[in-house]
Amino acid sequence: MKATKVLFIAQEITPYLPESEIANVCRYLPQGVQERGREIRTFMPKYGNINERRNQLHEVIRLSGMNLIIDDTDHPLIIKVASIQAARMQVYFIDNEDYFQRKFITEDENGNSFDDNDERSIFFVRGVMETVKKLRWVPDIIHCHGWMTALAPLYIKKAYAEDPCFRDTKVIYSSYNNSFNSPFPASFSDKLLLEGIRKEDLNFTDKPIDFSELTKLAIRFSDGVIQASETMQPDILEYTKNAGIPFLPYQDPENYIDAYNEFYDVVWENAHK
Repeated sequence: MKATKVLFIAQEITPYLPESEIANVCRYLPQGVQERGREIRTFMPKYGNINERRNQLHEVIRLSGMNLIIDDTDHPLIIKVASIQAARMQVYFIDNEDYFQRKFITEDENGNSFDDNDERSIFFVRGVMETVKKLRWVPDIIHCHGWMTALAPLYIKKAYAEDPCFRDTKVIYSSYNNSFNSPFPASFSDKLLLEGIRKEDLNFTDKPIDFSELTKLAIRFSDGVIQASETMQPDILEYTKNAGIPFLPYQDPENYIDAYNEFYDVVWENAHK
């Protein structure tokens, strides 16, 4: 049995956002994987600087309307969708007025990280999970791109472990050099907790929860890791190699789609030995 359905959770995708390492991979990889015979779904946040009219986004009423509780506060979940015609693929957008209606992505105009990036990440990842459940679409592989998606492996393996949509799903985390400059607040651990997640699962030390700690959390609950940038922080690379899961080193831009596509089967088969 092969992995036939791949869910992409992306921090950025071009043409909705300017080109970047993540945005380019998340534009062309899903298309390439689809063209190689797999079924795909793709999600990203609906940041406030995405022009809805130009990109022809529209709300999907049947998927919207749920509230997600974060830190004892209700946050309405809005789902929008658009199509990249040339790729014959749809992109689903996770939207919320409190978290994503601002003109910048993860930093303000002065380059300072938003204070609520921890909650934005929680909302985005949980929003994807709940929307996939509503779609009744069962992914074999979930491929996460960018630190905004780093909580997905934890939630899938713990909070959603018994859900029929995710019970057999294998998670791959692509590690990019897209760091952030302000650690998450100490309250982050408490905000993460859902049924199925315990404090000991998080294994955070007393150190601030910075990019390195967040990436290691993602790796700890993943079934495979891809080095998506040419360089990788030494401590993260060492942690990855010691994790005992399949690891794909950096691939050149000419061949990465085929390499990633083959890696999905490596991870799938490794998990089903």
